[in-house]
Amino acid sequence: MTGPRYPALIASLPSTVPFVGPELQERARGMRFQARLGANENVFGPSPFAVAAMQDEAAEIWKYADPSHLDLKAALADHLRCTPQNILIGEGIDGLLGYLVRLLVGQGDAVVTSDGAYPTFNYHVTGFGGVLHKIPYTGDHEDLSALIAKAAEVDAKIVYLANPDNPMGTWHSGAAIAAALDTLPDGCVLALDEAYVEFAPEGTTPDLDAEDPRVLRFRTFSKAYGMAGARIGYVVGAAETIKAFDRIRNHFGMNRIALAGALAALGDTEWLNEVIRLTAEGRDGIARIAKDNGLTTLPSATNFVAVDCGRDGDFARAVLAGLIDQGVFVRMPFVAPQDRCIRISAGRPEDLEILAEALPKALLAARITLNP
Repeated sequence: MTGPRYPALIASLPSTVPFVGPELQERARGMRFQARLGANENVFGPSPFAVAAMQDEAAEIWKYADPSHLDLKAALADHLRCTPQNILIGEGIDGLLGYLVRLLVGQGDAVVTSDGAYPTFNYHVTGFGGVLHKIPYTGDHEDLSALIAKAAEVDAKIVYLANPDNPMGTWHSGAAIAAALDTLPDGCVLALDEAYVEFAPEGTTPDLDAEDPRVLRFRTFSKAYGMAGARIGYVVGAAETIKAFDRIRNHFGMNRIALAGALAALGDTEWLNEVIRLTAEGRDGIARIAKDNGLTTLPSATNFVAVDCGRDGDFARAVLAGLIDQGVFVRMPFVAPQDRCIRISAGRPEDLEILAEALPKALLAARITLNP
């Protein structure tokens, strides 16, 4: 009896995944987390109109979703001042990044990213046989000029940049990104991940023509719109490039409940503004708790805060473990020197009360463990 025959590429890949979900950790612990502050979910939830729209659509779930997604694309086009032909809807930014790599990257093709940037992108690149070239962060920022210089050196198909950044929360100005495009080598595309852009200060979004073929902009309803579980994101780019995704995308990959919710969420700017306000309060609360414990925080343009634990990655990992032991789910950057930090998502007042009680205990336990 024999099993499947894997292609050499697949057989060579490590049996790892980008993230371990909090549910798996809860099962291992035998109890649920008291405060879920690790996955940058929007704990304030979606628009009530989005919830109602999804509830109304549930009775129609026996139908496939319209594979053209035209209603949502038309609304997004009006919102972004482009055409529906400039927009692709997909299964969150994670799924869309997979489509991007499948579309552009063949085995052996070079791709450039930052060392420590969003690991799911790397997961797709290696899964399709691309070769990753990584550039260190500079001052806790992705080094855009170095990324583009490396792309020219290795003839890269894609440069990946998150703005604002995950996991550090830092950001570049939109003007800097627009200027950098003029130095991008021919035949290379900037994959601009703007998952957190709704939380960012004015001027973070570059003023670009949607028909500029040098850049594809990835956005999501998972963060500011509070619909992470619905798995719905979109790409904005030149119409010819967007049309090319039809060759490889899953045309029936979206569910109609998510599409209905996203359409309603997009129209509720009042709730979006309230979420942005509540998130800013949550970030300020995390900064106060960190300061009360002798720690510093990085400025953040996202819905999370990178808290500098003041020592090395081993210490930060011990602090993280201490928080998890007390029922507080958080995550941290994977690569030094950014791994001196832990990353805490903006929470409700009751979440931050739990964090405020748990953090000093986690710090004390880490100091005892590493300095017996």
